[in-house]
Amino acid sequence: MVRVKGGFVTRRRRKAVLRLARGYFGAKHRLYKKANEQVMKSLMYAYRDRRQNKRNFRKLWIVRINAAARRNGLSYSKLMHGLKCAGIDINRKMLADLAVHDNDAFAQLALQAKQAHVG
Repeated sequence: MVRVKGGFVTRRRRKAVLRLARGYFGAKHRLYKKANEQVMKSLMYAYRDRRQNKRNFRKLWIVRINAAARRNGLSYSKLMHGLKCAGIDINRKMLADLAVHDNDAFAQLALQAKQAHVG
């Protein structure tokens, strides 16, 4: 059989990997083998961190809500339970935004949560 050189397809694949490796330090953007290893690792990190990013933001929102709730005489869990009892359906992202930018509105929500929690 005739020997097949993988010229076109191989070159295209390698160029694609080296294109993804632009900006990496040293051999990682020059040599195909090192670049390929780093690109595969980078894609793994990107996949993992897209999920971790969601977790980190949720944690941040909870910390902000808790701090604002304690300024209003509630704990985070009592605030969330009170809001649920009061029938106020608001997500943590919006609550955290209110806690940071609009203290008065957050205080109103905390008051309603306190009344619903006690009553």
